[in-house]
Amino acid sequence: MDQMASACGEANKLLAMVCQPAEVLGLVDIPPTIRFWGIDSGIRHSVGGSDYKSVRVGAFMGKKIIKFSASAELCSSLSNISTQQINRSNPDDADEDGKNLLETEASLDYLCNLSVHRYEASYATRLPESLSGQEFVEKYLDHDDSVTTIDKESNYAVRAPTRHPIYENFRVKAFKALLSATPSNYQLSALGELMYQCHFSYSACGLASNGTDRLVNLVQEMQHSKSSESLGGTLFGAKITGGGSGGTVCVIGRNCLRSNEQLVEIQQRYKTATGFLPYVFEGSSPGAAKFETFRAKETRNLNTLVACILCFYGYLSLTSSSPLVTRATILGPVFLKEFLVAAAAVVSYADLAGQNED
Repeated sequence: MDQMASACGEANKLLAMVCQPAEVLGLVDIPPTIRFWGIDSGIRHSVGGSDYKSVRVGAFMGKKIIKFSASAELCSSLSNISTQQINRSNPDDADEDGKNLLETEASLDYLCNLSVHRYEASYATRLPESLSGQEFVEKYLDHDDSVTTIDKESNYAVRAPTRHPIYENFRVKAFKALLSATPSNYQLSALGELMYQCHFSYSACGLASNGTDRLVNLVQEMQHSKSSESLGGTLFGAKITGGGSGGTVCVIGRNCLRSNEQLVEIQQRYKTATGFLPYVFEGSSPGAAKFETFRAKETRNLNTLVACILCFYGYLSLTSSSPLVTRATILGPVFLKEFLVAAAAVVSYADLAGQNED
């Protein structure tokens, strides 16, 4: 996602994507009344860490349990329909609709494609809080993830990692819709609340860190301070970004001077508590796709210069008595001939590139 945003992003817009596996939906305007900042916690995060892997395993376990449960219900539903047919009574439309729904859920490809209401109605209570690798493998054989493996000796959180992407998908859609709403404190409060919910849901999975939690709490304290509330609010929400377990916190607030002043105050409070002064990222810029590419003719002189430097360096190496170039000295004229031929080819390519207008 970081790479897609860096390549396809535009200034003062958010990039909407669906990672199934990678589809750009378009750009979403950031209203001029709203601003985002990033605050570095100083704690390096890694999606390759053990915490991230165990959470991923737990999420895939949850998906497998949901699919297994849906398949079991589907078999029972088909049995009932068959019984009705034997008794010469026609299955009603509700039975058919229920069967189609269970078929979809029995072949669920991504957790976020399961709606929140269906999760709560049919599956939330069936998911264990946690499960050992041994217990899972004995009942379900495998979690169907080619990236991770299950350690039978380990215990995995299941419910929180499964719940997170289901609710997160709803939060993201709501966030996108709210950005186009009429600017107001209600809009900012709702956007901020969604970000807080995202943060605490991600933390419940086990991907929190003391640094990012501290920054989010500092934003909350600032938001609910008497000075902020008397001004109608300035900062409204914050959440961890990226793979979690450290990294940067994103903050949303009113686009005004007071918001920047409060962020500086948060910086100082964080430094007092941790000894680290966090860097604040602000502003917006277009992605790489918006920058013009260099035309080949514009690099002609540079290519020619590099080739000449290489030739000169090769000649010096061949005539030097330095131990570092002993191999080149021994090769003698043969090495020099091959080197000059290669350098000439580079110069010829540079000339050709310079003449090519396309």
